[in-house]
Formats: sequence, C-alpha cells, structure tokens
Amino acid sequence: MPMKITTLLITAMLLSTAAFAQKGVEDGSKYGHGEDSTRCLENLSLYAEYAKQKNYTEAYPYWEIVFNECPLATSRIYSDGEKMVTSFVKKEKDPAKKEEYYQLLMKVYDQRIKYFGNHKKYPASYVNGKKAVAMLTYKRNDAEVVKEAQSILKTSVGERKAKTQSAVLLSYMVSSVATYKLDATSAEDLVNVYLEVTNILDQQIKANPKYAPKLGELKAQVEGQFAQSGAASCEVLSDIFGPQLPDNVQNLDWLKRVNRLLARGGCEDSDLFYKSSEHLHVIQPEASSAFGLAKMYMKSNDMDKAVGYFQEAVSLEEDDESKAKYHNYLGLIFMSQGKYTQVRAEAKKAIALRPNWGAPYILIGKAYASSANKYGSNDFEHKTVYWAAVDQFAKAKSVDAEMAAEARDLIVMYSQYFPNQEEIFFNTLQVGAAYKIGGWMNVQTTVRAKK
Repeated sequence: MPMKITTLLITAMLLSTAAFAQKGVEDGSKYGHGEDSTRCLENLSLYAEYAKQKNYTEAYPYWEIVFNECPLATSRIYSDGEKMVTSFVKKEKDPAKKEEYYQLLMKVYDQRIKYFGNHKKYPASYVNGKKAVAMLTYKRNDAEVVKEAQSILKTSVGERKAKTQSAVLLSYMVSSVATYKLDATSAEDLVNVYLEVTNILDQQIKANPKYAPKLGELKAQVEGQFAQSGAASCEVLSDIFGPQLPDNVQNLDWLKRVNRLLARGGCEDSDLFYKSSEHLHVIQPEASSAFGLAKMYMKSNDMDKAVGYFQEAVSLEEDDESKAKYHNYLGLIFMSQGKYTQVRAEAKKAIALRPNWGAPYILIGKAYASSANKYGSNDFEHKTVYWAAVDQFAKAKSVDAEMAAEARDLIVMYSQYFPNQEEIFFNTLQVGAAYKIGGWMNVQTTVRAKK
C-alpha cells in the first residue's frame, strides 16, 4: 500500500477515535461520547449518591468532573452544586479559600444560565434572582457588588413579576435602599421599587391564602426597609409625584399607586393626598381615596362629610389595621361633638380589629373623663368616673409600648381628680373594693384614693 494512502487511513482512524471520545462540553451532547461518556455517567452517579447523603466533601471531586466535562448532563448538577458550594463558603474560615468558593458559586449560577437558561420552570430570570441573593449574602459590604446585584434583581423581578421568590423580593428592596444611600438609585426609583414589590406581594397574598401570614411578615419587612430609607418622607413623595398629577388625573393606576403610598406614609395632610383622593374617588372609589377626602373635610371642619367618607373608607377597606384607624378617626370626630356613646362604639370596633393598639383605649378613657361632671348627682359621684378613665389609660399602657408614655401622663393627670380617703370613708366605701358606674358607661371599676 502506498505510503500516502496508509497515512491518510491512519489519520482518519485517529480522527474517528477522537470524535468518538469527545466530552460533552466539547460537542454539546449530554454525556459526551465513548470513554468520556462512561466517565461522565460514572462520576454523575458517584457524586449524586454522596450528595444525597449531604456528604459534600466526598461528592465534590466527582461533581467537579461532571460540572466541567458534561455540563449539559442534567440541571441537577447546578441545584446540587449550589447547595454544595454554599456549604463550603459558609464553613470556610480562610479568606482566600472562601473567595475561591464564592467565585465558584457565581460560576455555578452563570453556567446554569448558559446551559439551562431556557428551562421551563427555572429559567435564567429565576437563576439570576438566586445569584443576586447570594451576592448580597456574601458581599453585602462591597458597594460595587451591591450595585451589580441590584441591577440583576431589577431585571429578574421585572421578568418574573408575581412568580418572584420571596427572598428575591426582599433582597431587591434591601439592595435598592442600599444603592439609594450610595447615590446610585434615585428617590423616585426607590419609591417605584417599593410600589412594585408591595404590589407583587399583595398579588401573592391574594393568590396564596395559605401563605398569607408569612407573606404579610415579608411585606412588613419591606415596608420597614422603605420607611427607614429616607426616601419615604411626605416632602419627597410630594416633590416626586406632585408635578406628575396634572398629566395623570385620569390615570387610574397612577392615582391608586400614589394615593396608597401617601396613605401608608402617613401623609394625610398633604395637598397631593387630598387632590389625588378627589380624582381617584371620581373614577374608582377606594378606601384610601375615601380616607383622603375624609381628612380633607376634617381640615375644613365639615364633620358631617368627614364622617360619611370615613364610613365609606371602612366599608371599602380590607386591611384590618387601616380599618381600625378609620374607626378611631370616627371616634375622634364624635369626641369633638360630645357624642360619647358613639366614641366608645367606634373605639371598640378599632380594638376588635387591632387589640394591641393603645389609641382606642385612650380615646375611651378621655370620653369617660369628659363626661365625669355630667354623671351622678354629687361631686363624689363625678369623681368616681375618673377611676374608669384611668382603667382605660392603664389598659393602653399595658398593650401598646408606643403609647405607654402618653398613657402614663394621662394616668398622673386624671388620678389627681380621684376622691380622697375621707370622701371614700364618708361614702361607706373601701379602697380596693369593686365599684359599679352606671349610666351610658355601665362599667365595673375599683375604688382608689387620691395620693
């Protein structure tokens, strides 16, 4: 056989063998071919067995071969790899080695996106969310990493919307607050992130009643982050949205978003809140718009209209805490009108919705105290009402730490109106004995002497 032909045959055989032995990473197949295919499958089986037992140290060498040589074998390489490498990052004490593991973790996410980015259930947007959370977990003090993570999260949340994982939503808010403080996110952008995240959480709560308590806790964390960001002041919100109002008086989504944001932010006396409430209420009445109009009429001293809108706010509101606030406002209006039975009725409705809030108890106590001089037929009977009033202030102090200081001041103030020891003796009573106050109050209290 001529030399030239022999050389060509040998070359062809070598090329054929090489092709048959290619790794998956080289030819785009799941396992590669020939011996490389066998090597991939063997190491896949070995690492999977150890990983199942959470013996990551033994699993790692076999996993590394699969990860590098046949990355298309299965998406499980990456979910297992994430758990494995994360455990190494957490346990590693040596900074240099810890950094190596962190970089490998990033590579796990990136490679998963490269080879399985079109996965139906866990696409690139899902993986990027997990990657950004990991970045913030291990590099939260690195400003550049925080900025990069925030950008990744913005894209992930924008694509996944209501499907976004809880940890990703919270991280998006946290990173946005952080980048705001680094002057890398504007106040308006941070407000929009807050609105986007809370809107998604509201959708998730509505769609998953079973997880509503946990999602509610998460929403509270998000609101806490926003409240402490420095971007949540009424002045900032008015500066951002005030100029936009003329172009959005018929924009229902804009009006709802801004009105709710102002209501949540306690901006109840801002002109923007009143104006947005008016426009929103014309298009689609909401609890927040009814509340805004009620506050507006309170300010102009038109209490009848204020009462009507507060009652409408109650009927439209779904959130118990907000509904309790509206009832308490109604109680305040009735207090100004001397309608004490209605004051107590509204305050009790607020308490039923929000038992650990001190304000309604204080309102009832003030209603009792204000009617003291009209109760009974003599000075002693007038004074006994202050026992019942102080009982309410003490209750407010016991249930609500934030109201404790005000409650203590009221207890001191009204305790000085108690009857003295001589008056109690003269009326054949004893300190510490039970005492019934009749009339509209109709409450049981305890005899006490002025100190």
